[in-house]
Formats: sequence, structure tokens, C-alpha cells
Amino acid sequence: MATSNQIEPTFQPIHPSKDVAETSKTVPDDRPTQTRIRIKIPQKYHQEPVISRLISDHKLTVNLNQALLGANASNDGWFDLDLQGSTRQIQSAMIYLAEMDIEIWSKSTDPEEEIW
Repeated sequence: MATSNQIEPTFQPIHPSKDVAETSKTVPDDRPTQTRIRIKIPQKYHQEPVISRLISDHKLTVNLNQALLGANASNDGWFDLDLQGSTRQIQSAMIYLAEMDIEIWSKSTDPEEEIW
């Protein structure tokens, strides 16, 4: 629970297929970038190495900021992640997550604000 001294960012759902297409028109693919997202991994994917694949298949550096998992793993899991890599790598990872129907939440509804 956040205290008055802690500021919790407001996350909004994003739609990677639409947002990635719009972003790729304006941002060079090889530019190093970082973005912060929250993902909701459904219980049916608890045995899948979702975060590991972001690292191995999409060549991203992933920093796990927070995680919320039930003790019996019968509920969905939430992960607050910082993703670092090229724009192309992050776009590829976002499409991978979207294709698995994993909910992706961003701090902003404007994908340009997420590129630091």
C-alpha cells in the first residue's frame, strides 16, 4: 500500500499492435530506449517462461520492479517491469505479449512519453 511519501505511477492499458505501428513511423528502430510497463499474466501461462523469453528471444534487459503472485498460483500474476533495448526489440516484445493475450499496461496512453 502506498503511503503519502510514495508516489505510485498511474498505469493505463495499451494496445501494442496499434501503438507499435504508430510509434514505428516516428522512432528509429535501432535507437536504445527504455519503457516501464505492467503486465498481467493469466494463470494459464504460469508454467510458460514469459519474462525469460523477453530476455532470451527479444534480447531485452528486464528489471523487475514489483510482482504480485498468489501463494497458490491460482490467480493471475502482475509484474511491473522496466524494459531496456532497442526500439525494435521492445516493439517485438510488445507484439509477443499481445499475441499471447497478456494485458499490457503503460504509465501513459501516449507511447512517445514512454521512450526515455
